Amino acid sequence: MHQPLHTGLRKPIALAVLAGLLLVTALTAISLGSIAIAPERVLGILSGMHNPGQTDWARDALVVMQIRLPRLLLGASVGSALAVSGAVMQGLFRNPLADPGLIGVSSGAGFAAAAAIVLGGRFLPDSTAQLPFVILPAAAFVGALISTLILYAVASRGGRTSMAVMLLAGIAFAALAGAGTGWLSYISDDRQLRDLTFWSMGSLGGATWSKVAIVIPMILPTLIAMPFLAHGLNAMALGEAEAFHLGINVQFLKRAAVLLVSIAVGAAVACSGLIGFVGIIVPHLLRLSVGANYRFLLPASALLGASLLVLADTFARIIVAPSELPIGIITATLGAPFFIWLLLRRGPEFAA
Repeated sequence: MHQPLHTGLRKPIALAVLAGLLLVTALTAISLGSIAIAPERVLGILSGMHNPGQTDWARDALVVMQIRLPRLLLGASVGSALAVSGAVMQGLFRNPLADPGLIGVSSGAGFAAAAAIVLGGRFLPDSTAQLPFVILPAAAFVGALISTLILYAVASRGGRTSMAVMLLAGIAFAALAGAGTGWLSYISDDRQLRDLTFWSMGSLGGATWSKVAIVIPMILPTLIAMPFLAHGLNAMALGEAEAFHLGINVQFLKRAAVLLVSIAVGAAVACSGLIGFVGIIVPHLLRLSVGANYRFLLPASALLGASLLVLADTFARIIVAPSELPIGIITATLGAPFFIWLLLRRGPEFAA
């Protein structure tokens, strides 16, 4: 029996709508700010169509190309990385409450990056020199990888993974990472303390083209590779034993998922600090609306995650302009009530 036409077109149409939403959100983000720039002028600047007769063109071009465009690219990359990582972890642990932030992966990455900020400077020949930014993604990746491996080992017994144990272990690990960051704050100088404050609340304020050139080459390959895990994650929904009988190399799937999530989360934390709840909100909204097939869920999460974080960052820039709110405050304000709502409507799929 053939699939109805409207059912077969539903997911491609949804992807097209999400792509359109991202484009609209991106144009809005570049246009709004302490200096408002008309969307048509933004498009002209991006296309290189210079009009000498228009006033303040050089100023607007500088704002768009050197400030807002790199910030937009970083925000979209971080949002995609966090959302897709959340979807992969939910598939790996077979529970829609799994999230790199809630189970301590982001905290591990943040602690490692904080250690690089405070302790790494001690190895520089000039104590006033700025730590090379490439060190931060590497440190955050190692921290995310180690925390993920520890949490998975603690939560797994006899080939089965307990969601309750994983969440409790994640809370303990996040608390331990927070204590470690507190110790680092105590021994840091004023400049390092300002950087650590950036990690604790999350921000895209330091976006530059040099950071884009380092972070996006780390995140983009993971976003390309993660959809190749979709078949295995769909099979894992039936259980590890069933997935194995369907021909899935479960151990390889676990290792690949852990590695890719660690790279993506590590790079995201390195450039934006700790931003929570994106990995829960985005996959679950999509799962409620269009189903749990990971062949669609992963690319859709990338698009919606990018839109959500770019929108949150735009709101952070304009609500108290010319200052800006930490973006982590906004995502937590939206995400925490959503998480409570998930708990209140929990069903059998939320069981450990």
